[in-house]
Amino acid sequence: MRPERSAGLGLGLALLSAATFGSSGIFGRSLIDAGWSAEAAVAARVGVAAVLLAVPAALALRGRWQVARRSLATVGLFGFLAVAGAQVGFFNAVRYLPVGVALLLEYSGIVLVVLWMWAVHGQRPRRLTIAGAVAAVLGLVLVLDLTGGAQIEAIGVLWGLGAAVGLATYFVLSARADAELPPVALACGGMAFGTGLLLVLGLIGLLPLRATFGEVVLAGHRTSWLLPIAGLSLVAGVVSYVSGIGAARILGARLSSFAGLTEVLFAVLFAWLALGELPTAVQAIGGALIVAGIALVRLDALRPAGRPRQREEPVAPPALAARQR
Repeated sequence: MRPERSAGLGLGLALLSAATFGSSGIFGRSLIDAGWSAEAAVAARVGVAAVLLAVPAALALRGRWQVARRSLATVGLFGFLAVAGAQVGFFNAVRYLPVGVALLLEYSGIVLVVLWMWAVHGQRPRRLTIAGAVAAVLGLVLVLDLTGGAQIEAIGVLWGLGAAVGLATYFVLSARADAELPPVALACGGMAFGTGLLLVLGLIGLLPLRATFGEVVLAGHRTSWLLPIAGLSLVAGVVSYVSGIGAARILGARLSSFAGLTEVLFAVLFAWLALGELPTAVQAIGGALIVAGIALVRLDALRPAGRPRQREEPVAPPALAARQR
């Protein structure tokens, strides 16, 4: 596969991941409005997704269990930080902060990715990447439309920064996991580990796990609670994680993390279509800035360096890229 086509596939997977992640708000809101705790909705989302991915993951490994064994540490860290850590951090942050502020703190994880690649791999960001980061973060602030002057509590900021670490871990580990470990296997193992951790925290009383099993209101229509669970686990779980990991392997941690910012745009779009929450002109400007920031980072990745640099990530070979669903 030519590099241009490979990058196009990676960006397509990144947008698919962002769109499906962005749909989680609609499904999750219907459950929370019906009496579910946010943590219970998250546990159901990743737990059912892990079960759905178990057979595809086993088939993708094709008996290469030694690959799974040597990747246990990566899978465990992915489940602990990227799955459970990111979501627990975010949902605890919104207990003390406005949702917009919590989202902004979580998505500061893209800055952590750039700093990580600089500190650990010597990939100092160039001017276009810095300009892209500034544009994207400013756009995120506008899309979230942070107004109201709500009081900021320090404990909420700490939880939000914890979510940022989890988000950065998601992109870094997705890009640098063993190339022989299929994305579907990493997603399945990480979500299974994350589910176990959430259930343990719930059982010992550190997280509220509360669920109801009656009808819910989804996009203005009354339906069974099973429908939003299916949406959360299949669309916002299976598709989002597998496509996101595949995108990170092709694009690398830095570019895929910037492309992941479009999740906020998709969340706003879906809220408009399903809940009638019309985006404002300020949010539209913010969306344009996010897209511009991603374009700048992509242009920087295409520019030849003045001196040899360590590559950010190995590009997946054609055989591997073809298996990434």
